[in-house]
Amino acid sequence: MFKHKEDRIPTLLIVLLTALDLFLYFTVESVWALAAYWVLMIIPKGTIAAWNHHHQHLATFRSTVLNRLIEQVYGLHTGQTTNLWLLHHVLGHHFNFLDQNKDESRWKRGDGNKMGVLEYTFSIALTAHYRAFQVGRAKPMHARHLRAFVVYGLITALILLALVIYQPIQALFLFILPMIVSLLFTAWVTYDHHAGLDTDNEFHASYNTPNALYNKLTGNLGYHTAHHHRQGLHWSKLPALHEKIKDKIPSDLYVKSTFDLISSAKTVAQLQADGQTNQLAQE
Repeated sequence: MFKHKEDRIPTLLIVLLTALDLFLYFTVESVWALAAYWVLMIIPKGTIAAWNHHHQHLATFRSTVLNRLIEQVYGLHTGQTTNLWLLHHVLGHHFNFLDQNKDESRWKRGDGNKMGVLEYTFSIALTAHYRAFQVGRAKPMHARHLRAFVVYGLITALILLALVIYQPIQALFLFILPMIVSLLFTAWVTYDHHAGLDTDNEFHASYNTPNALYNKLTGNLGYHTAHHHRQGLHWSKLPALHEKIKDKIPSDLYVKSTFDLISSAKTVAQLQADGQTNQLAQE
């Protein structure tokens, strides 16, 4: 069923989360409870986009039917429907990320200056589906991917419409808002992958985040240079590839994640607390 056994647990967790969403959709009427759940799940649901990304690089299942079904699950969580990232990201960005005139995820403005993170976030999120459509139309070999993008995207839209008609408030907090926020969140976090790195050397064009928790949650997206070096490689094999190529990556392209910053803050707080304890003991 699965092409790689490592996909079993992430897929199971995402399917279970979908089941929870549907359970809440049919059973919860409190607007405050639905709003609290939406806020609570912004980050967890945001990480689902990373697994959708991996799926569109390398399909999760051997069965086309199962792949289309999981894409509906991903679409309802993230707003990123079947083949969106296959066209926009796999066939677009990965071929063009060294050329800011072509890159579908370009971080440069038309005048050549670097966008700010908010400008980039809204630019990528608002143009994602259109740019995917453009990539699909660019070459005849992409036609079948474009057809799937349109057909299954419409199916996702119809499912969402049915959910809205039947229970509009529940659909708003459990599906519509998470889809919008997840697409914006995805664009926002990808700004730190390449922004400001204007080079024609693939090993100098991506920032890397080696933090263990970050990579656990995102399926090793922190090894971003390795991911671009061999985009068809399964996410579970990226750390090993990174070890082989890390001598080619400049040291300043290793950056800290939010988890590193939280850990550092805790360490500082603990050291301060220990210092105060020792001072009191001496007194």
